[in-house]
Amino acid sequence: MLPHFTLSGPEDAPVLVLGNALGTTTALWNELALPFRLLRFDHPGHGGSAPVEHATIESLASDVVELLDHLDLRHVHYCGLSLGGMLGIWLAANTDRIDRLALICTSARYADKSAWDERMSAIRSAGMQSIADSLLARWFTPTCPPAVVESFRTQLLDVDVPSYLACAQAIRDMDLRPELTKIDAPTVVIAAAQDPATPPESARHIAEDLPDSDLYIVGDAAHLAVVEAPRTISVILDGHFGDD
Repeated sequence: MLPHFTLSGPEDAPVLVLGNALGTTTALWNELALPFRLLRFDHPGHGGSAPVEHATIESLASDVVELLDHLDLRHVHYCGLSLGGMLGIWLAANTDRIDRLALICTSARYADKSAWDERMSAIRSAGMQSIADSLLARWFTPTCPPAVVESFRTQLLDVDVPSYLACAQAIRDMDLRPELTKIDAPTVVIAAAQDPATPPESARHIAEDLPDSDLYIVGDAAHLAVVEAPRTISVILDGHFGDD
């Protein structure tokens, strides 16, 4: 299924695909300053993308492959945050489309699935509003401007509920650890020191299993680190993807 997408930036620059976190849209990346041609896409039921009832990491990543084929892009760089990073792991391990990879605030597996079960149960019984405050508290540090937090609350509450649940179940059920050793693309792994959703140890586990990787930990940010630490992350990504 072809997702909603935007393509912007210099036409002669390398293409960098940006994969969003669950519950966010392409607006996630608005604060980054990157000298690349940026291809952003929305997950099913998010932003402008059509809804789904079932999803796996493989099916979501296959939508990205379909998008690359649609745009006749054979090779790209890829950067993903959280769910977007999980798709990046799958793409880099199972296709030859990814030249360089960046994984931000993500995980290859959740050993304790109970938190995902509890979240999905709450949504089914009381809607997205019931989990909004707890998610926003994980996404941002207490010093994040309230207007920014509220803009992401709006994004979250606009998501199609069955699609969110389908993507959440895909995350709950995944185990991408075997995929990591298959990746030969140079990779930068970025964690946020104040991220309770995918803490720095998750990033360390990923970096340890990647044959060619560098690990960075950003201090003043929580899960949506590209929103709270855009300058620092822009410098890291520019250095990584510009290193041809």
